[in-house]
Amino acid sequence: MKTQIYNSFFLILGIAFLLLSETKAQTAATNGEISGKVLDETQKAFPYASISLLNAKDSTAVKGTLTGDNGTYEFKGLNAGKYLVAIYVVGYKKTFKGPYSIGAEKQSHQVGQVQLAADAQQLKGVEIVKQKPLIERQIDKTVLNIENSVLASGNTALEILQKAPGVTVDKDGKISLRGKQGVNVMLDGKPTYLSADQLANLLRSTEGTAIQSIELITNPSAKYDAAGNSGIINIKLKKNRNYGTNGSVFAGAGYGADYKVNGGLDLNHRAKKFNVFGNGSYSLNNRFQETDIARVNGTSTDQTYFDQTSHSDVKRINRNYKAGMDYFINDHHTLGFFLNGYHTNGDEAANVLTLIGDQPGKTDSSVVAPNTNTRKYTGITYNLNYKGTLDTLGQEISADMDYSRYSGVQNSVFNNMYKNATGQPLKPAYIFRNASPSIVKIWGAKVDYTLPVNKEMKLDLGLKTSFVQTDNNFLFENFVNNEWANDKGKSNQFLYDENINAAYANINRKFKSTTVQLGLRLEQTNSKGNSVTEQKVVKRDYLNLFPSVFINQELSKDHDIGFSYSRRIDRPDYGSLNPFIYYVDLYSFRQGNPFLKPQYTNSFEFSYSFKKNLNVTFGYSHTNDVMSEVLLTDTAKKTIFISVQNLAKQDSYNMNMSYPIQITKWWSSNNNLTVYYNKFRTPNLLGLPYESGRTSFNLNTSQTITLNTSTKFEWSGYYQSKQVYGTLLIAPQYGIDMGASKSFMDNKLSIKFSANDIFKLQKSQITSAIPSQNYVVNERWESQVFRLTCTYRFGSKDIKGARQRSSSSEAEGKRVKSGR
Repeated sequence: MKTQIYNSFFLILGIAFLLLSETKAQTAATNGEISGKVLDETQKAFPYASISLLNAKDSTAVKGTLTGDNGTYEFKGLNAGKYLVAIYVVGYKKTFKGPYSIGAEKQSHQVGQVQLAADAQQLKGVEIVKQKPLIERQIDKTVLNIENSVLASGNTALEILQKAPGVTVDKDGKISLRGKQGVNVMLDGKPTYLSADQLANLLRSTEGTAIQSIELITNPSAKYDAAGNSGIINIKLKKNRNYGTNGSVFAGAGYGADYKVNGGLDLNHRAKKFNVFGNGSYSLNNRFQETDIARVNGTSTDQTYFDQTSHSDVKRINRNYKAGMDYFINDHHTLGFFLNGYHTNGDEAANVLTLIGDQPGKTDSSVVAPNTNTRKYTGITYNLNYKGTLDTLGQEISADMDYSRYSGVQNSVFNNMYKNATGQPLKPAYIFRNASPSIVKIWGAKVDYTLPVNKEMKLDLGLKTSFVQTDNNFLFENFVNNEWANDKGKSNQFLYDENINAAYANINRKFKSTTVQLGLRLEQTNSKGNSVTEQKVVKRDYLNLFPSVFINQELSKDHDIGFSYSRRIDRPDYGSLNPFIYYVDLYSFRQGNPFLKPQYTNSFEFSYSFKKNLNVTFGYSHTNDVMSEVLLTDTAKKTIFISVQNLAKQDSYNMNMSYPIQITKWWSSNNNLTVYYNKFRTPNLLGLPYESGRTSFNLNTSQTITLNTSTKFEWSGYYQSKQVYGTLLIAPQYGIDMGASKSFMDNKLSIKFSANDIFKLQKSQITSAIPSQNYVVNERWESQVFRLTCTYRFGSKDIKGARQRSSSSEAEGKRVKSGR
């Protein structure tokens, strides 16, 4: 392994040297530059306008780009010749500028500010206006523009992710990308500091009205943390633009089997020297969940049949907040501070009935259990940041320091009453309870530096360090003689400390029609897990190199191909390392594994694009020591339990195809198909070799009908075929959502209606891929929900919002483990 790492290191250094040499040889040949700025009809900066560079001789396309947030654009590395600049946006008159001559006498042209003229046209009563597409494909990522989507209103971030191409979300909120788990989720480029459970809670409380876009990055560069074997999902929240004060307020209500309410406020004020911002939201969600487990436990000669049904009523209250300030020292240096946090409270009342017999359909005894669960989680992150522009060529430096603290407690009471075949008491009730308080503290710091070597080459360098401390207690008590007594054999304290130090370098080089990016990241990890009660200590210290390669080739104006490679790591989340046993009910529990090892993944991806619309990618990844949830039955204790184990290997193949279609001027369609094959194998599971594999596919489609400038209708659907993950076989899942929106008062007031899972199709069924394990788990939850949301925007329309910051810990907080 070390030989492979060092060979990769020297190979990348060698290619980088060749790129630098090639740069010096070609700089003189391709030094031309044309730049400018686009304004709308009100003379404000026009972001995301389409700009084409044409040959003046025959008007053939040379290059294309989009304007940035400030309306500017530029074409660099131009050969000698005459060029035209074409600016085109739907709803505005097409504008041409030029010709501009590039040669030895003049190599640079400034087009200046170009103001577009509105050209709104009426087609059968339908007015066409400018709008970013719902799905955009870029070289290194896929972008979902959520801001104007009808279905985003009233839906949470987690529900919106379920509609994203290649993304699946299970009933527990665990996210997969192109058939693989282990996704690193960020907000505005900042870490979420949460485990899968807590992340799901946060995304459930993040309103879709607050989201600007979602970025899907399947093969991240070395600039990002090496964690996340299936890639990164970055959720970008809305931001304001220019000077003044403004804000928005929203309120919504929903109903499925029970009622839900949500609301929030967003404020921003910007002056010449500073920008102050803040927002807060509240949501109350009452819902239900039903779980049925039918299983056979025992040997061929001694079998016990369990038929368990459970109905849970869950009440969850979420509060999220964020506040901060940017201070503009001068035009080139900015100092910022922000804090964000959340509070989650939940109550659950579950009624569990377990029928037990020695034959199918026969009941010899039963257990009736009215169980209760209360939980409370809080988290807060403080960030201090700095950004400086060192010269006009684009040399930049940025720094971040963070401190985060998370605390949580979950209290469960299990009241198990034993009945005989006739429903009469069989023996005294068994009553026990669990308490699981936990505290997580995270410190982090990072520095990033960008150096433009010349107009065609850019070098990125960075350093990062993080420290994590966790303290998890698990208290198990039995109710004996009318008082609670601690069971020391089942109680436990688990301490975990971790330090990760990292450094990276990225080189990006643009040729005439080829872009090459090489990266190398080094991460040193030092960890110590201490099960205090059981006196078990697991220490690990390791050093890894993570190379990455990205190549994009423009074959012609209509055809592009690309290749990418990266090596990545996934470390166990802190809770999964804790060896305590957490009970779901008397016969079902979850157990941690302090001996979990990190998993390593090598990912390759080929891509093809036709006219920037039809996009096809082919991917392959190989993972060693893959961490997977394993659901097994214990024949001696007659229980069923979940644990995370290291299977030996996983091979994953995938093909993704997306094709947005403009059917008419008023009807657009986005379609995505992902086909993947996952294969798992390990030499020893329950004493035997294990291997499983299956070809599966996901299909997503969304249709948008724009009736006029203020009225829009959308519907979307998805289908996920049967798939295998680790030892689990997951049955097909599917659903259809609909929505409509109407705006008033010059778009200041908007009303949106949405219906999730309108035909009540969503459900889950899990069976075992291990032949010796005989169980079926059926789950149903409150998926059909109707929502109405009203949003009112007030104040100045010319506000520049807070800078989007990326804090100093990209992956640590994602592994914070909450109780379930």
